[in-house]
Amino acid sequence: MTLAFPNPSRSFDQERHGVYFIGHDGMFQIRFFIEAEALAKNGIALGGKASVETAYLSAFDGLRTSIQQVAGKVYARHRRDSYTLTAADFR
Repeated sequence: MTLAFPNPSRSFDQERHGVYFIGHDGMFQIRFFIEAEALAKNGIALGGKASVETAYLSAFDGLRTSIQQVAGKVYARHRRDSYTLTAADFR
């Protein structure tokens, strides 16, 4: 099976400074976390007047397609049930 993202939900983790999202490989749920640095590295300015949570989730939404593509590539290399995506994954 291939990794799919049928559920668009995502959640902000203030303690870890990043965003969680879920992918599915058939009936298996795969959990992903993307670090704030990875969001900022991809051209999104975090900060400003918006709340931190709003900024992170908006950044994620703006980059969702490329984030999911990178998540799929990382998953294809090493199939596990959870991953942390870093700025290095987007090079």
